[in-house]
This record gives sequence, C-alpha cells and structure tokens, in this order.
Amino acid sequence: MRDLVGFGAGTGSGTHQLCAALDQFMRETGASGGLVYLLPPGERVLRLAVLRGVPRQIAAHWTQVPLAARTPATDAVRERRPVWIGGQEEMARRYPQMALALPYPFSAAAAPIITGTTVWGALVVRWPSSHPSPLTRHERNTVRTSCRRLGLLLRQAADSGHPLLPGPEPQVLAPLRARARGPTQEAAAADFAERLPGGCCTLDLDGRITFITTTAADLLGASASDLLGALPRQVLPWLDDPVVEDRYRAAVLSHGATSFTALRPPDRWLSFHLYPDVSGISVRIAPASPSPASETSEALHPAPSAAPGRSTAHHHLMHLAATLTEAVGVMDVIDRIADLLLTAFGAQALALMIAEEGRLRIIGYRGYPAELMDRFDGTPMASTTPAVRVLTSGVPSFYATFADLERAYPPAALQDDKAAWAFLPLITSGRPVGSLVLAYDRPHPFTPEERAVLTSTAGLIAQALDRARLYDANKALAHSLQASLLPQALPRVPGLDVATRYLPTAHGIDVGGDFYDLIHLDTDLAAAAIGDVQGHNVNAAALMGQVRTAVHATAGAPPGQVLARTNRLLTDLDPGLFTSCLYVQLDLARHRACLATAGHPPPLLRHPDLHAEILPLTPGLLLGIDPAADYPETDIPLPPGSVLALYTDGLVETPGIDIDDATADLAAQLAQARGQTLDALADTLIPHAQRSAPRNDDIALLLIRPQQHGR
Repeated sequence: MRDLVGFGAGTGSGTHQLCAALDQFMRETGASGGLVYLLPPGERVLRLAVLRGVPRQIAAHWTQVPLAARTPATDAVRERRPVWIGGQEEMARRYPQMALALPYPFSAAAAPIITGTTVWGALVVRWPSSHPSPLTRHERNTVRTSCRRLGLLLRQAADSGHPLLPGPEPQVLAPLRARARGPTQEAAAADFAERLPGGCCTLDLDGRITFITTTAADLLGASASDLLGALPRQVLPWLDDPVVEDRYRAAVLSHGATSFTALRPPDRWLSFHLYPDVSGISVRIAPASPSPASETSEALHPAPSAAPGRSTAHHHLMHLAATLTEAVGVMDVIDRIADLLLTAFGAQALALMIAEEGRLRIIGYRGYPAELMDRFDGTPMASTTPAVRVLTSGVPSFYATFADLERAYPPAALQDDKAAWAFLPLITSGRPVGSLVLAYDRPHPFTPEERAVLTSTAGLIAQALDRARLYDANKALAHSLQASLLPQALPRVPGLDVATRYLPTAHGIDVGGDFYDLIHLDTDLAAAAIGDVQGHNVNAAALMGQVRTAVHATAGAPPGQVLARTNRLLTDLDPGLFTSCLYVQLDLARHRACLATAGHPPPLLRHPDLHAEILPLTPGLLLGIDPAADYPETDIPLPPGSVLALYTDGLVETPGIDIDDATADLAAQLAQARGQTLDALADTLIPHAQRSAPRNDDIALLLIRPQQHGR
C-alpha cells in the first residue's frame, strides 16, 4: 500500500497503518467509501487526510470542515459519539445544506477518533442506499474498534514527537477490488465486452473513461484513443449537461443502477445505463428511440460547451450556496469559498477585495504571490483600475486575453503572468461591498452563460461578506467590552510568581463573564480571585465588572467574609444571573493560603516534589442566590516552589466527559510538566484543553507560585 504522500512529519510506517486501518474497516463491513479526518492540535478545523471510494471532485467540497459547521463528522467530534444517517430523507432533515449539495440516496456513519480526553479526528464511512438501517452490531463494533485503532496510532505518533499531520491535499487510495486480475483475464474480459451487442465502457470513481469498446466509441462518434483517460464531457460537448453529472453522482454515491437518454447531434439518440460498484461504473450504450424518457431515465438535449463544464459548475454552485449559509466572519467566508470558486470556474488565481476608507483592501487571495498582493492592496477608489471601475459602475468586466484588457485600459501592464480575467463587482442592496477578480493562465472566452453564472455568484458572495463584516464588527465590540473589564496588568507582588491566560470562546459573538484578579494587600499579604458569571452576553460581562469591584472593595477581610459581602451586594442588585467565585488570601511570610469558594471548580495544588492534587474545598452557594449564604474557609500550606492553579470551567468542561475525570487529567498534566517557567506551564495547560475538545466556553487560568525567601 502506498505511503500517505502529503502528510506532515509522520510519514513512514505510521501512515501505512492509517491506510491499513481504513482498508480493513471497509473490507470487514462492506462499506463503499471511507474518509479519515484529522484535527491538528490547536485548530478548530477538521482536515481530510485519507479517502477511498469517494470521487475526488465530490470530496473537494469537504477537505476542510470547521468544527462549527453542521456535518456528521463535526457533530460526531463535538458530541463525542457516533452519528448515523439512514438515508436521503434523514440527511435532508438533519443536514439540509449537505443534502442540497448531495441529493442522493446513501447511508453514512461518522465516529470520533478519541483516546482519553483527546479528540484526534473522525472516521466517516458510506454504504449503498440498499444498506439496512441501522448499523448491525458487527458494524457498530467494527466502527468502535477502527476508531480505537486509529486513535492509538495517532497518539503513539504524537508521543514519539512525530505526529501524523494532514498535508495540503488528501491521500486518495486505490479502490477496493473483489479479486486480482491477471493479464489473461483482462484480455478475456475485453474480448467478452467487444462481442456484446451495443457498446460499453468503464469509468473510474472520478468519472474518467478507463475502458471502451469499439462499438461504444463508434456510437459516441469519437476515437477510443481520444476517449480513454478523459472525462466524457471533455471530448463530447453534447454530454456536458447537469443531467449527466447528476446521474454519475447518483450512481457513484448510492451504488444503484441508473440511466439517461441523450441526443448526439444532429439526430441520433443514445441510451446510457450505469452499473456502479466500489471500483467504478460500468456503462452500457445503445441506440434509442426519440420517445420520451421512461420513469427510470432522464433525457437531455445538446447544449453548447462551457468551460468549465456546465454540469460541474452547477454542482459547485449548489455547494457554494449551501456553504455561504453557514459562513459567519469574513475570514470564514474567504476560507470556505476561495478554493471552491477556483475549482468551479477553472480559474488559477483569485483576489477578494472590500471597499474601506476610500481604498480597495485585499482580504483574501489564492494563486497569487504575496508580494503582488501587497503591491495592489490599498488601491485608491479614485484610480481607474478594472477592480475599482467595476465596483463604482456595478458592471462586471470580462477580458478573454491581455489584448482585450489593454484595449479597455491602455495603461495596463501585465504584472500577474495571467492571460484572462473576470472582474466582478460585489454589491448588495445597492451598496458596493468590494470586488472579486478571477484570473486564468490561458486565454479564456467567457460565454454568455458563464458570465451570468459568475455575476450571480458575485451577488451571493457580496451578501455573505456584508453579513460577515457586521458579525465581525459586533464580535469585536463585544470582546472589547469584555477585555476592558479585565485587568490590563496584574500588580507585581514581591515573593510571588504569577502567570495568567485568558481565551474567549471562538464560537459566536457572545461574551462571557470569566474574570481573574490579583490584589497586593500588604508587605507579605496578597489575594487572588477567579470567577465566572452565568451566561454569555453583555449583561454577564457587565456583572463581571461589578463582581470584581466588590471583591476589590472587601479584599483584606477573611476569604469567607469577602465572598459573603460580595454575595449580599449581588442579591441586593438582583441581576438575575449567578456567579461562581474562588477567593484566596496568600500569607507569604507564613507560607500559607486560606481559600473559600462559591460553587467554583476546585483549585489544583502542585507540591514542590511535583505531585499534584485537587484541593477538597467545602463549597458555598453561588453568589447572588441567598443573602445569608455561608462560605467555609480552608487553610493550606503553600511552601516556596509549589504551584496553585485557579481556573474556570471552560478548561475542564467537555461534552460527554465526566468533569471529575477531566479535572483529574488536568492535575496529571500539571504534575507531568516539569522544569518549566510559570509562563511555559500555562502554555502547556491551555493547549491541552484545546486538544481535548472543541470549546464552547471562555477559559481563564491563574497560576501562582511562591518564591524562595529572599528572591
């Protein structure tokens, strides 16, 4: 089996095992297609690493899937459980965007690849539409076993310092075959096909012709040498139609026989019958009468060729429309559409620009060097460049050659080594948003149909960008408010090392109420606090500021009294939100700490000998519930060299994982991170939480370490 060309540091035997695990699963379950997604450390995007039995052009739409997207794979990762899709109707109900792009009957399962609390990715498999629902016990067990095998492989690679990372392109494995064939059998099969009435050919999973009989080539009106290795629509423009593409996709995804009837110009009707399996499609071609198509077939009439094929563009644009419904911020829009547009329209480069403060700013590009983009970034709106002109006029421009561009703009100079361009205005509700440029390596005549499709596409992108910019502005405003309520810098306390980290959730524009603080009370006395206000909105952030102020105002009193006074203040205010809080008073002279908690996650203590424990504090009620609540105090030794870790629940809460297990795992990480500065230790604990699962909550972390006397 081939190595995973395109993988990162982990090439070698490990990648063979990754391929072997997918191969074994498909053989044991009879699955017709399989994909392995990986979740690189610190990222929130599933990246397709390996696929088998799925056409590359279909998989291209889902090579990178944000964890926030609604797909079976991302749901399996977020919820840490297998997801089963029993058929087309269930797909449409649960994943309408995906069903719009893949409106075919097939069954699918997705399962997370997990070891301990670490999610490594997902396994996605597909069965023919005839597969019974739900999965059999054997299939469920095989899914679990395969995911466990993949997880152990990925964990061992990571522990060895050579993690398996997805490359820029997924590895496409050769299709499974029922049996090996020798040269004699292949020759006999070819002779058998030549003797059959009518014609026949075979297609691989990507739709290319791999075998064709003489009769079939004659019926199609082309030579076998021209047809072999080509997509039919490349050689036969009259087959470049959405019906052909639709029937091909239906066959390869559902593994059900299908057919259509087509008119070969000028007047010859042909019927095509498609019979798929895991390795490709067999096609029977025969003369047909010009009568209307039966219920099991579809008729198509000849259509003018377009580049790229109309059928391919149709499916790409369906996927684009579905994709834009899920995009949120500007970068999300760019990441989702850039590669898709190049594929859909056969372009080699793209630049996306928005109008901002009288200039065109380049916000995303593909296929262009960064130096060239830097040169054009910030073009004044008063200039006469094509990108500015189409935006101000609202009329798209198409240049099939550089000579066409030079005639329209005499000062034009060839700076991007391209040969044809489409300049499209991005306008929504009558307002200019920006410009889109598609560039081609060769001269490219734009047909009227292609111009119309490109113009419509630009309108969809303009609407998505407009929504995304509003989303980004609201998100920036919300997080600016939250950041202004947190301490910009903690006071320096002699005899104390401190490290902090704060990570807002990456999902949504809502802000949380997580906070931390350090207060210098006296020469050898300090206090620390950490808390979390219920909810994720501006009210929660505002209440967080009030809680910090109340804690500051009462700091210096015993910890139980600080929480009790803050609690009474909150119940008087009656904000309708509750708050957890942990308050610690640090006696640096006696090397002691006194703690009290209002329903906050328990702190961790790493002793000087490097063993770590979860401190068993007696919790009081959350702040803001009962004005008479009591908050018991716990006194502990805090010798020099020990580390006290205070954190909010975003660091340990993971769907499907017991919080006690997650906290114990965090304590183990604290114990294992040896010989590090406090800042390095904080950097170790935060990525651990990011690897464990997709986060839907803020994270605050405060590490405290007393120094040796006299330092």
